[in-house]
Amino acid sequence: MPELIPHFTTAKRAGDFIFVSGQLPFEAPGKIIDGDIEEQLQQCMRNIEQALDEVGASLSDVVKNMVWLVNTEDFPRFNQAYAEYFPQQPPARATVCSALMVSGALIEIEATAYKPI
Repeated sequence: MPELIPHFTTAKRAGDFIFVSGQLPFEAPGKIIDGDIEEQLQQCMRNIEQALDEVGASLSDVVKNMVWLVNTEDFPRFNQAYAEYFPQQPPARATVCSALMVSGALIEIEATAYKPI
């Protein structure tokens, strides 16, 4: 099977809103980190922080996250680790259980931020 080359922009500004494409726990192109749900969450958040930084925003600007977990039993540990990134006034969030398109990934996170121009 040929290597899948994603066709999307990591972060796209639309006026005052910034849309960050779903981030998987990649530590390098094509390489998912080998870790548990907390470690994979941390990598996803690093990727989101980097994408936001490239367009002049930060995690404090995030207003909504969409999270996909492969295993429902990971939810309690995910939720506890996630809270460390948004300790006060967390963004709106939806979390669902679903298969993901990349083998080895336990989580994917999409973010929407609001940062006036």
